[in-house]
Amino acid sequence: MPSQRQITVRRAPKFVPFLVTGGLLGVIAAAIFGYGGTIPDGYTREAVFGYFLVLFVAAGVLVGGVVVLIIDRVSVRRARRATVEELPDDDDGEGSAS
Repeated sequence: MPSQRQITVRRAPKFVPFLVTGGLLGVIAAAIFGYGGTIPDGYTREAVFGYFLVLFVAAGVLVGGVVVLIIDRVSVRRARRATVEELPDDDDGEGSAS
């Protein structure tokens, strides 16, 4: 006799692409701020870029994480319940590759 059970079906976002995208946007922002403006006396463009790189990449990853958590929370609210039925195993060997 097949058994039935309830499951939750939802589309959950993948976290890594959001974090990587936030980091890449941070690199772009660091390049704009590091190479676009004037530099203080005693610093090189690379030093200014490195400072902004650390700052903006960390902020971008943080913002990406917050965005993915918000999207994940929305996907939990939109989750639907479904009933699934377990089918018996096919033990007679039909349909299996040998």
